Amino acid sequence: MTHYPHLLAPLNLGFTTLKNRVLMGSMHTGLEETKDWNRVATFYAERAAGDVALMVTGGMAPNREGGVFPGAAGLFSDEDIQNHRIVTDRVHDNDGKIAMQILHAGRYAYGPECVAPSPIKSPISPFPPKELDEDGIEKQIADIVTAAVRAQQAGYDGVEVMGSEGYFINQFLVEHTNRRTDRWGGSVENRQRLPVEIVRRVRQAVGTDFIVIYRLSMIDLVPKGQTWEEVVALARKIEAAGATILNTGIGWHEARIPTIATSVPRAAFTWVTRKLMGEVSIPVITSNRINTPEVAEGVLAEGAADMVSMARPFLADSQFVKKAAEGRAADIAPCIACNQACLDHTFSGKISSCLVNPRACHETELTYDPAETSRHVAVVGAGAAGATVAMIAAQRGHRVTLWDKAEAVGGQLNMAKVIPGKEEFVGLVEWIARMVDHPAIDLRLGQAPGVDDLRHADEVVIATGVVPRDPGIPGQDGDNVVDYIDVLRGGAEVGARVAIVGAGGIGFDTADYLTHGDGPSTTEDLAAWLAEWGVADPESHRGGLSPEGPKPEGSARQITLLQRKAEKLGKRLGKTTGWIHRAGLQMKGVKMVPGVNYERITPEGLHVSFGEARDKPTLIEADTVVLCAGQLPERSLADALAVEGITAHVIGGADVAAELDAKRAIDQGARLAATL
Repeated sequence: MTHYPHLLAPLNLGFTTLKNRVLMGSMHTGLEETKDWNRVATFYAERAAGDVALMVTGGMAPNREGGVFPGAAGLFSDEDIQNHRIVTDRVHDNDGKIAMQILHAGRYAYGPECVAPSPIKSPISPFPPKELDEDGIEKQIADIVTAAVRAQQAGYDGVEVMGSEGYFINQFLVEHTNRRTDRWGGSVENRQRLPVEIVRRVRQAVGTDFIVIYRLSMIDLVPKGQTWEEVVALARKIEAAGATILNTGIGWHEARIPTIATSVPRAAFTWVTRKLMGEVSIPVITSNRINTPEVAEGVLAEGAADMVSMARPFLADSQFVKKAAEGRAADIAPCIACNQACLDHTFSGKISSCLVNPRACHETELTYDPAETSRHVAVVGAGAAGATVAMIAAQRGHRVTLWDKAEAVGGQLNMAKVIPGKEEFVGLVEWIARMVDHPAIDLRLGQAPGVDDLRHADEVVIATGVVPRDPGIPGQDGDNVVDYIDVLRGGAEVGARVAIVGAGGIGFDTADYLTHGDGPSTTEDLAAWLAEWGVADPESHRGGLSPEGPKPEGSARQITLLQRKAEKLGKRLGKTTGWIHRAGLQMKGVKMVPGVNYERITPEGLHVSFGEARDKPTLIEADTVVLCAGQLPERSLADALAVEGITAHVIGGADVAAELDAKRAIDQGARLAATL
């Protein structure tokens, strides 16, 4: 008897059957652009072996002008077809199914050749698009159909036509981006002509026994977005045109509402998909922030969809479905929706990976092969870096002793997990604790080893983390001054008026923590989160935007966040999430002050000046001053070992303390453990 009867039930599509109700949603990883087709095939084959029912590739361009960036991958030639056949053959050899997403970026294409229904520049691209004429539109349709045919020739089981997220097809659907007066614009029927025509011609070209998924934008989250009536009408037309499945798209990329970040509640938009259930007879997939088997099962059990789409969870753990089916859900490496190694990499032109699982997209070069000789590995520090070394070294057959002076594993992650909006870190710490509960790991918590304890180990790994940097501000030893560690561990009294020294990631997190009052964060309360960001029912308000706008909860404290650098605060935060942190604090009235000199701290507050002259200091009245002025590596044990001539591997914050980078720490730990 399975714990997930809905999730693991097969889905009959008529001409084929999916083994369960799990779709691995499309992710642009950058792998196809490497042209290393064995690497691409290995990535997908490993997930097929993990029993996901159907996978969708990253978006493949139908033509050069439609690529998300110059040189974006697509099926443009017979050689491309043969290369993609390597991928599909490997997937089928592992009893999987795979569809190719056809993505035309329209005005989102990051290049001067971009095209769109109207010449309206996107706010997230510097390139104004060229308006297509009738022949130009016909070319785009024909190229999309050709891409579908080539996908079929390459052995794909289907295609997904990308009609959401503000890309080309979506741009035709709303008056915001479609100002045309011909048969492709104006009336709703005319604006919906393009997607219907594309699906109709794709179905005609590929025949009946081929999966055609249409990614439907069900809530645009931009001004002048679609009404719910328009969404339903389009869904019915797409079904009639020959689609096999409807997939859910949420929000345009330019929308100022987060949709997949960790601060978004789990399954935050399944209520939108549920509204479409019963309006069409083909299966409907729901998506966004579904990251555990329990959440997915609940969504399906309540009738919100016929299938669930999960993308990043398959970066975190390729065996997600298999582990769930085997009753090992607690062993699934959790996706924490941080975006740090996936989307941030994508938008920086790097190969995607995963903070939790550095092997993601690196399966051919980062392998955890059994060790030829079992050795004793001593690891000091059970935070992100040290715990990673311990669990992978044990997996490979080594004997590990893992020390930490704290009474629990997780290190600095235990502070991250108390930040409102970062509740997913709770699951990450719990997973780490489970993984180091291993017969080959001798876990010694509440103990700080000395040199003699480590002298006889075959390998010594120092992952002792960081200590706060001393900013050297006169008066910082006053009773009204605390550091971020004391605040986030709940051991410091903080007054109603707060000045925070330092506006890096920890400064922002501390500000988030201190703005919050009693009760759960909005990440744990969907209704409150929707109100906070101004999301409304699209059946009542066009595009799903509340006419009143965002309604954030008030801040529990008056906070001023300061930094020495004379640049916008939060500039160096995550590429795809930094704006969310800034907007969230701004909505709560947090004052952000750059370019300051810290002069002194008195009982009245923090005195600062500006510029090289440092004249006329300004008092920022504060009951409490919180120091978040950076970190330094904690290397005392590593230095003591060096004096004794004992070689040690120094990793994580003990190596580089910059912003407590868990992504780098885990990657460093994994790569070290793979070579021991």
